[in-house]
Amino acid sequence: MTTAVTTSTSASTDRLPPPHLRAATWRSHYLRTLTWAFTLFSTIRVLTYLPTIAAIVASGDSSQHSLLTWLSWTGANLTMAAWLYEQSGQRVNRAVGVNIGNGLMCVLTTAVIVWQRM
Repeated sequence: MTTAVTTSTSASTDRLPPPHLRAATWRSHYLRTLTWAFTLFSTIRVLTYLPTIAAIVASGDSSQHSLLTWLSWTGANLTMAAWLYEQSGQRVNRAVGVNIGNGLMCVLTTAVIVWQRM
């Protein structure tokens, strides 16, 4: 007669996925959270241009705003959007969208500054 030998492991160890799967799951959650945080804060940033635009219009004075700075920010945001578009296989994703939004708000701010100076 043959006796089967069984090994006993703790039930809690049996339920845990292997370490490499735990790390992959953690990374997946981290990347999802990071993506949503980026989207949230970048969207908020788009809205933060509005008080500056309103202040320039209300005061009628844009002398405290550097046109060179706003043109640089416009270029930086729009070229970042183009770069992200190309790096993501020519797809418009959240990062591309919020950089386009920031670029457009910089264009609008720049236009208001120029309009006030004319």
